[in-house]
Amino acid sequence: MTLQALRDGGKRALASALAALERDPDGAEAQALLDAAWRSAGAHVVGVTGPPGVGKSSLCAALVAAWRKDGKSVGVIAVDPSSKTSGGALLGDRVRIVHDSADDGVFVRSMAARDRLGGLAGQTLAAMVLMRALFDRVLIETVGVGQSETDVAGVADTVVFCVQPGSGDSLQFMKAGIVEIPHVIAVTKADLGGAAERARADVAGALSLAVDGAGDWPLKALAVSSRSGAGMDGLIEVLEAHRRHLAAEGRLAIARHRQSEGWIAEQLRERFGSEGIARLGRLGFDLALTPGGQPFERLRVLGKALGEAR
Repeated sequence: MTLQALRDGGKRALASALAALERDPDGAEAQALLDAAWRSAGAHVVGVTGPPGVGKSSLCAALVAAWRKDGKSVGVIAVDPSSKTSGGALLGDRVRIVHDSADDGVFVRSMAARDRLGGLAGQTLAAMVLMRALFDRVLIETVGVGQSETDVAGVADTVVFCVQPGSGDSLQFMKAGIVEIPHVIAVTKADLGGAAERARADVAGALSLAVDGAGDWPLKALAVSSRSGAGMDGLIEVLEAHRRHLAAEGRLAIARHRQSEGWIAEQLRERFGSEGIARLGRLGFDLALTPGGQPFERLRVLGKALGEAR
């Protein structure tokens, strides 16, 4: 399977490729496809996260509609809570993110989080890398797991954290120490009026105390409503502003490089444990990725070294 074959084959071909990646992520064909996709990255990747019930799916549907109206193709990864019986996703993509299934410019993939606590599924990064080479925008909606939900920062270029009016989420947001994760705070259900504005003001006030201003991107807080559309134009503008910000001065390459090194370390730790990481050092290896290097290839090299050292 090649990237061109996926472009020519449409949704059916992409669904088949993603299923193959989940079945045999370490196979030669899957690895070759991921290496090619990594070299062809084109999409802006947006992650939407926040507590359960905050309205992430509705917001994602509104983002998809706005991007499609602007002529952008969109790939969506919806990470679902898992069934304790089968391990599969409890909620389907058609239920969570309403979209036109006949629209070839939108592809939605539902993935089960299984036993992972960070809000993402194990194969989210591989699916993101593949979609990033095929679409103009990639949207990742995490499962609602509250304060543990920080893994999305390792796969998305821009992170949107959702806060619900009247829920105390703004205080939990600060208490959880998640303030360093998002680039945009979206107070959902802005059609509630005063409650939404109070929540936005609370978040903005908390940010003024918690953020030291040392970063080069000023964290934005705004109220949006996926039902009425209020604030959606502003959200799209902020996302585009952050995309342009990343494109300047090599910031995007630096951010993705750091993400890749973090992913390599995580994968090695899952497969070989902390002792495996320590053993790499004794073997003369480190976890560093050369600038422009591919994480899948580097993971294969380090994994092979550890496997042979057993």
